Amino acid sequence: MPKNFSGGGGFNANMMKQVQKMQQDMLRTQTELEERVYTAASGGGAVSVTVNGKHEVTELSLNPDVVDRDDVEMLQDLIITAVNAAMKEADETAAREMGKFTGGMNLPF
Repeated sequence: MPKNFSGGGGFNANMMKQVQKMQQDMLRTQTELEERVYTAASGGGAVSVTVNGKHEVTELSLNPDVVDRDDVEMLQDLIITAVNAAMKEADETAAREMGKFTGGMNLPF
């Protein structure tokens, strides 16, 4: 057993408890983040998209006035813009919340 492991200033039982608590807090926060919803709009509110923290689109709302058979590309662009904005908000929130645990380290979760 390493010299520091027995509690002589190194890794000890108290540190292990702190690590376990941090893991539990991280898991709880990650679950809460997955359950949150994020809504973004584009085209002055003509298109609205809601996503959850798992990056699943859960709602899409279109103002009928924005549906133009002769300009489908505009509608596609509005949808893409709204989806990307909602996803970005979800990502930024997750990074901010998980950053509390990682201290700014860029960890993949």
